[in-house]
Amino acid sequence: MIVFRDPAEIAAGFGPSVVAIGKFDGVHYGHRAVIDRARVDAATGDARVVAVTFDRNPLALLRPELCPESLIGENQKLQLLAETGIDATLMLTFDRALADLTAREFVTRILVDALDARVVLVGADFRFGSGGAGTPDVLRDLGREFGFEVEVLGDVRAIDGGRRVSSTWIRELLAEGEVTTAARLLGRAPSVWGEVVHGLKRGRELGYPTANLSPDLEGFIPADGVYAGWLIDEGSADGLRGGIRYPAAISVGTNPTFDDVLVRQVEAYVLDETDLDLYGHRVEVQFVARVRGMIAFEGVEALKEQMADDVRHVRQSLA
Repeated sequence: MIVFRDPAEIAAGFGPSVVAIGKFDGVHYGHRAVIDRARVDAATGDARVVAVTFDRNPLALLRPELCPESLIGENQKLQLLAETGIDATLMLTFDRALADLTAREFVTRILVDALDARVVLVGADFRFGSGGAGTPDVLRDLGREFGFEVEVLGDVRAIDGGRRVSSTWIRELLAEGEVTTAARLLGRAPSVWGEVVHGLKRGRELGYPTANLSPDLEGFIPADGVYAGWLIDEGSADGLRGGIRYPAAISVGTNPTFDDVLVRQVEAYVLDETDLDLYGHRVEVQFVARVRGMIAFEGVEALKEQMADDVRHVRQSLA
């Protein structure tokens, strides 16, 4: 997949294209429905399939007090979009200059001049242009003027309960530790990505050495607790290793038994590995099932006994 950061990077003659526009926070089933339809629309012609998205939630600039925490970071979004099989992503920097473009300017500069769009797909709640003046109806009018079709896709809804599949719903589930249900809406296990850094090494002292992720990781961290999941080693900056998938017991929280961790942390014990050196490696930690909530224990021995039981439950969950 080609990644563009600015319309000016797109060479003349790149199009024609079928364009899906959205925040794509999580790249969940609702988003994939839009992308899949774009791929179908492009299948019988010579058009490229392009996702147009943003480096942050527009609310981060326009109404930061209302901006929710993102489900995924920028790098995660690009990899997940690449996995859908599209040809390119235009990752726009949502700054004041972009926010101040009128609806017409957004269409002419990005969809017409840069991408030579023939079909544009959006969700029913799509808004664009200064002040959110651009609606799907405005986009249709501009499409007729500039020669592209507009398809507005309805919501994808859950079979049981009929709730709309959305990033908001997924955030709610993760905040409650419901990673299994969140995975059904995402079409994949929820995950966080980050670099392995040195911690207090208490896990090693207890017999369960953990890979501690840097606090500036990407992705939405689920509720405090212990989870069954996977650690995928993407390798170090110098290109060593990478692509190895390990079963893991994952801890999220502040380690209340010792009460000396000031911020929430994600750490993963790779099952049956005591000498694995992942420091400086970038890893993805995937959450498959919640084993229990986070609690304080009366002493180290009680904690070690619980950790052994946690590992047994993790093996069962991943079997």
